[in-house]
Amino acid sequence: MDNRINISQLEPEAYKIMYAFEKYLSTSKLTPIHKELIKIRASQINGCAFCINMHTKDARKYGETEQRIYALNAWRDTNFFSEAEKAILALTEEMTLIPNHVSDVTYENARKALNDDNYLAQVMVAIITINSWNRIAIATKMMPEQD
Repeated sequence: MDNRINISQLEPEAYKIMYAFEKYLSTSKLTPIHKELIKIRASQINGCAFCINMHTKDARKYGETEQRIYALNAWRDTNFFSEAEKAILALTEEMTLIPNHVSDVTYENARKALNDDNYLAQVMVAIITINSWNRIAIATKMMPEQD
């Protein structure tokens, strides 16, 4: 594997901005499980092995089950997720696959299921943030370490 640049070393100010998003999210009302579901699902869609590895481990630390993690890429075909989680996952998918746009149905379902516009805004910021991290990790070929 070829070595690529390390943005955090070359442009630490850019990483400070990314970490500012993470700090904001850590003070938000988002539950740790909601944050990790967003991070895992977006990372699956984007094919970011580094982030999938990191966030499945983090999800387990917060009490997420193996069964739900394994089923996350087929969440629509299970009854493992709450209505709020389903709305969050649908929004994550459409915001990650943004060329297809976020449908009015998905947006309204999320708004209704979450019943809190501030929470919805925080979910959207979390989705934007992990998509940015995925792009950094993929472009620079960050590799997960094997346990």
